[in-house]
Amino acid sequence: MNGRILVVDDEEGLREALAEKLRHSGHEVETAESAEAALSRISRFGPDMVVTDLMMPGLSGLQLLERVHRSIPTLDVVVMTGHEDMSTAVDAMKAGAFDYLVKPVRLAQVDDLVTRCLKEQALNRMVASGEPDAAPPSTAPRVVGRDPRMIEIYKMIGVLARNRATVLIRGETGTGKEMVARAIHSNSAHSDEPFVAVNCTALSETLLESELFGHVKGAFTGAVSSRRGYFEMAGSGTIFLDEIGDTSPEFQTKLLRVLQERTFYPVGGESPKRTEARVIAATHQPMETLVEEGSFREDLYFRLRVVEIDVPALRERREDIALLADALLERIRGATGSQVRHIGPAAMRRLKDHPWPGNVRELENALTRAAILARGAVIGDEHLSLGLDHPVAQPATGAMDERAEKPDDFSLDTAVRKHVQLVIDRTGGNKSEAARVLGISRSRLQRYVDRFDLQVP
Repeated sequence: MNGRILVVDDEEGLREALAEKLRHSGHEVETAESAEAALSRISRFGPDMVVTDLMMPGLSGLQLLERVHRSIPTLDVVVMTGHEDMSTAVDAMKAGAFDYLVKPVRLAQVDDLVTRCLKEQALNRMVASGEPDAAPPSTAPRVVGRDPRMIEIYKMIGVLARNRATVLIRGETGTGKEMVARAIHSNSAHSDEPFVAVNCTALSETLLESELFGHVKGAFTGAVSSRRGYFEMAGSGTIFLDEIGDTSPEFQTKLLRVLQERTFYPVGGESPKRTEARVIAATHQPMETLVEEGSFREDLYFRLRVVEIDVPALRERREDIALLADALLERIRGATGSQVRHIGPAAMRRLKDHPWPGNVRELENALTRAAILARGAVIGDEHLSLGLDHPVAQPATGAMDERAEKPDDFSLDTAVRKHVQLVIDRTGGNKSEAARVLGISRSRLQRYVDRFDLQVP
């Protein structure tokens, strides 16, 4: 399928290379060296699609996108940029970009994207897009990474910022699921409304219902007065339900009613209340397995996963570790008053080689400890204390701990088992304290104990 493509970039080499590739594929192509030149050529050339760089002298690619969508809402725009952070991707997708590409781009990648865009246009020829104008810049939480899977998440955050769809975020504990949820909320038109995060495993079923739906006076022992729940207090903001897979079937039934009817009953109440809050749920559990086992309602599962986001584990995007470490150090300096600003080469090598069973949360904890121990501006190898690097206490006989593994027996499960056992030992078997140190729920800790047959003093 061929079309008219306008390529906009102040780099002549890339501009002409893209144009040549697209012409070779059968498209009619014109080029422009700036956003201003592109605007003057759009009315004359009548392109089906615009491919533009983001950072250019004069008007930026984002400003070009905004002007195009104000005057020609149906004209698709693809944005290219060398700035692969979350804010640029989110801003581009919120402003209505068809897609967002990170330089250096492959010519074949752009060619494939143009073909996909033209096919979608053909399927939706009679449907006006009606894309809104770009929202003003936001102070969204920073989700950091250059991994292609993270770039896709940034784009999805931008898309979700323009609607109120229910979202299910999946990923291992500590990957940053709540940060993604906060970014969706902070970039939305309802960012001035509350964002309420609820850990579903931290509360009993009765208390969870009371916290979310509220209760009337006398509903249960201790209910000496009526209380509004989070759904009511959130207004048209966001309710984030973390570890939704650990909830009871009874609670799931009540949550399903909220999603279907947008109403709920306070505990002990007889009159329904209405909610406009958006629900974003998260889980580390294999939801399909829970549905098959009958411990999670299938209809609720499908209601929650209107849009699904999978957050990759840190070990699956090791090239992001240096970026994450720098971003986390900035936050740690503000929280601890530390003067640490750099990570030494040897320390960085260890960070990149570590398996990170606790993901980004474990990385932040490790850097916080290191920043406190470091006396200067640099975190050195000696300041880091990572999972398997912890010295394991030896029996009085000098024999090795029978749970220790040989080097060639190493695996991710080995790393997790030894790290969790070490924390349990050092907390004297206090499961609540061990779960806090590990940054996981107590129920998750118990699953580790059962799975790895761990010893609890």
